Amino acid sequence: MSAIDEEIVREYFEQNGFFVRQVRKYQVTARKKTDDEEIDLLIVNPGWNKGAGKPDFFLFGTELPKVHRAVVSVKAWHTDRFTPNTLKSNPDIFRFVQEEVIKEVERYFPSEEGEDAKDLLKILVLPGLPSADPFKSESARMLQEKGVDAILSFRSLLIDLIEKVEVNKSYRKSDTLQVLRLLKNYDLLKDPQLDLFKR
Repeated sequence: MSAIDEEIVREYFEQNGFFVRQVRKYQVTARKKTDDEEIDLLIVNPGWNKGAGKPDFFLFGTELPKVHRAVVSVKAWHTDRFTPNTLKSNPDIFRFVQEEVIKEVERYFPSEEGEDAKDLLKILVLPGLPSADPFKSESARMLQEKGVDAILSFRSLLIDLIEKVEVNKSYRKSDTLQVLRLLKNYDLLKDPQLDLFKR
């Protein structure tokens, strides 16, 4: 996974009010990852309300207030859809939900007094699922059976980020947001809602 993919996901959660922790700053390539290396991001929502309910499996910006704490795995395979065959042939997709990895999460991210361990969600960020059934529902079912609590698509995440970036602000502390701002400023990138009025 390239660093920009993880940075985009990080910016998305930060723009939506989450505190984000990146456990490691290096990429593992020549060996199998250890349990703590399976953790891409840890997030916590300081504005979470206990009575907010549980978020939907298909996570969108409107569902984020329902997320309290989560471990996030970023699978930026932008040319692929996560079909049932993709999920069957790549068991490493599910390493971040295994018990050993969750124990590592708890070490980095201990529960506070009165918090339920079930509050810790396992979120998978992916390019998308197949657009048609039965493949879409089969993929969703497989992900849920393996322990994934919610999925977030890069498309919805990017749409949300683009909407929030303002052209009259300088995002010097974020290369990602500054690039989006420049693209919008030079009309190379438009807000998605503007497309509704095109003929």
